[in-house]
Amino acid sequence: MTTKDRRFAAVDILLLVGAVLPLVFGIVLKILTNVPSEGITITGARVFFTIPMPIQDLPITETQVNSVLVMITLLCVCLYFTHGLTVRPHLKRQVIAEWIVKTCQKLVGQNMGEYFAAFAPFIAAIMGLSAFSSLLTLLGLYPPTSDINVTAGWAILVFFLITYYKLKCGVGNYLKSFTEPIVVLLPLNILGEVATPVSMAFRHFGNVLSGSVIAVLIGTALQGLSNLIFGWLPGVLGDFPFLQVGIPAVLSMYFDIFSGALQAFIFAMLTMLNISGAFAQEEYEARQAKKLAKKQNK
Repeated sequence: MTTKDRRFAAVDILLLVGAVLPLVFGIVLKILTNVPSEGITITGARVFFTIPMPIQDLPITETQVNSVLVMITLLCVCLYFTHGLTVRPHLKRQVIAEWIVKTCQKLVGQNMGEYFAAFAPFIAAIMGLSAFSSLLTLLGLYPPTSDINVTAGWAILVFFLITYYKLKCGVGNYLKSFTEPIVVLLPLNILGEVATPVSMAFRHFGNVLSGSVIAVLIGTALQGLSNLIFGWLPGVLGDFPFLQVGIPAVLSMYFDIFSGALQAFIFAMLTMLNISGAFAQEEYEARQAKKLAKKQNK
């Protein structure tokens, strides 16, 4: 192995370690700060400490810490997949990376059109961050998507983008859209505008949180049912939760993996459809053509 190959391998190892270490840190942090409790306990994100601020104190919670850990992991994974790129791919990971890029570009092209082709990295980031955040439950960590503040922040960002592309056709056209098709619907149109980010935030948050709650309830119920059915067995066998073997794992495949990935895809789809649907491209191009014609006449 040449010196160049050793350096290449060393960088790969560092990137893989960088992707794994944040998750290990999150697990260790939860073990060290976990407070034992009896029975079923379903709580929100724990507050690690609070930073005093002039207007309102800033609590540092599991949500913020785990979100940062997910972003570091995603960054290292992306750097690993893009390390050593060549014109003709000779590494399997480059083939996978190119497939991911092409799939995102195709998805954006089909749902948003060529005008929004540059949105592919943004949509890929939303899906990756959402999916990885939800999948933290597989490691026993608190998923940031179970916090309404996270999904609401994403939804507000999307709402700003929606409003921005509506305003590209002019403030007058934006205000006029609230009176269409008739002026009587003005209150409903305003309510519908506000309802877009609210529905996006609560849909994602509610589905991820409900999956975690249902999984905990079913796991606890299976433990009680196991004690009821097999409690007559002597010694350790009577205390062993037979019904908790295998069944919770199958449920986890749905609630943690399938549902988490599905919600990430749905949120990305709603983002694409809402942004592209808010932009009247033909009207915008006609407006730009009029401006250009006025400049030429001058």
